[in-house]
Amino acid sequence: MNTHDTTIRVRYEDADPMGFLHHSKYLSYFEIGRTEMYRAAGGDYRQMEELGWFVVVVRADIRYRKPARYDDELVIRTRLQKVTQAKIIHEYQVLLKGESLATATVTLALIDRKGQAQRIPDWMRELV
Repeated sequence: MNTHDTTIRVRYEDADPMGFLHHSKYLSYFEIGRTEMYRAAGGDYRQMEELGWFVVVVRADIRYRKPARYDDELVIRTRLQKVTQAKIIHEYQVLLKGESLATATVTLALIDRKGQAQRIPDWMRELV
């Protein structure tokens, strides 16, 4: 699975006083999209963490084009761009009725319980 769409409605608590989706919430929405993509491929973050593997964001680049507003129903389109031995890179689009409101690229790394960087195991590479 290379691309996955997740629908999210902008909640009141995610909006700023002007009713716009606060810029900091986009990262949370990307995480939801990434988690749902992983789940749809058969992955289970909870089980992975119980085994001592943790995925962390090491870089995020977001481009905001137009604001999303309270109660908008958004599509978070998550696309797996690249997997190397040390990182996983996803691209995101935030869409409202097919119009792109924001795009992002997020780079992830894998760490163990001690916070040490780890190679991405084959079983994870196959899932992502």
